[in-house]
Formats: sequence, C-alpha cells, structure tokens
Amino acid sequence: MGLPAPRPPPTVIIEAAEVLSRHFGHARFRPGQQGSIEATLQGRDVVAVMPTGSGKSLCYQVPALVRAGPAVVVSPLIALMKDQVDGLLQAGVAATFINSSIDPDERRRRIDGMASGRWDLVYVAPERLRSPAFRHALQQTPLSLLAVDEAHCISSWATTSARTICGWGAWWMPPGRRRS
Repeated sequence: MGLPAPRPPPTVIIEAAEVLSRHFGHARFRPGQQGSIEATLQGRDVVAVMPTGSGKSLCYQVPALVRAGPAVVVSPLIALMKDQVDGLLQAGVAATFINSSIDPDERRRRIDGMASGRWDLVYVAPERLRSPAFRHALQQTPLSLLAVDEAHCISSWATTSARTICGWGAWWMPPGRRRS
C-alpha cells in the first residue's frame, strides 16, 4: 500500500473555504465534501457517492472556482443543468450550459466563451462529447476539471453517450497529467 497523497497547501484549502462562504453561503463543509474537494484540488480522480441533498455538486463547483480555467460538467438532465446554472449565476459564478435547448449560433457563442475563459463552469449534455467541434474546443481549452454529474444515470444513457463518457481519456487529459 502506498503512502497517502499529500494534502493541498493550506492556502488552497483556505481559498476553498472562502469560495464556499462567498458564493454558496456556507460556513463549513458538510461530511464528505472537504475530502472530495481536497482530492480534486490535488488533481486526483474522485468518485463522490453521497446521499441526495448532501452537497455533491459543491465537490466539483468549489474546486472549479479555485483552479484556473473552466470546468466542464457532463449532466444528462437538461432541467437540472438549467437549475444548477441559474443558482450559480445568482451566486455570482460565471456559468452556462450547452445542450439541444439552445440554437446552434448561441451554442457556438457559448463554446467560444468556454475556449476564451469566459465561464467558470460549463454544463453539457453527454451527446455534446460526441461533437468533433466541441471536442476540438475542449482540447484547445485549459480546463480546470471534468466532472460527470448524476453519474449513476450512465447505464441508462444511450449506449454511444455512455461509451463516450467512459472513453473520455482518449480525447482529453487533465492538467498536469501525461499519457503513458
């Protein structure tokens, strides 16, 4: 068994707590959140399995606001995407969604905004990852992280979307990682 990964520097943990307070109005993390957030800030892959209402979304939203570059959040539920983005906008976070509910010109503007760093969080439907233009934009954008929200739904997504999610490493590599 290897040694545990080192914790992020205390300044990063303090910054995460400040983001939690400033944008989300919470004085402290709930059980399970801090460990997930610290691991994400270390650049580790994280699977957070937590009960409904426990604040899972903060486990990627807070690191997205601490790290440089936009975060892409894959979410299968268009209504949930809109609710998340509306809440983030009210909290002063630059967020958007890209899915089939917006026209192609607006979709292009939002993708261009992602590439230019306009957004902190960009929510996308799984099928967006099959778009060569979107994948090209991802490869040209220094993302802070890639999150899959509602991951338990993967098995019910169309087979091609599930395969695309499961094979994401073939077309995107997180910052600081090298392909072997």
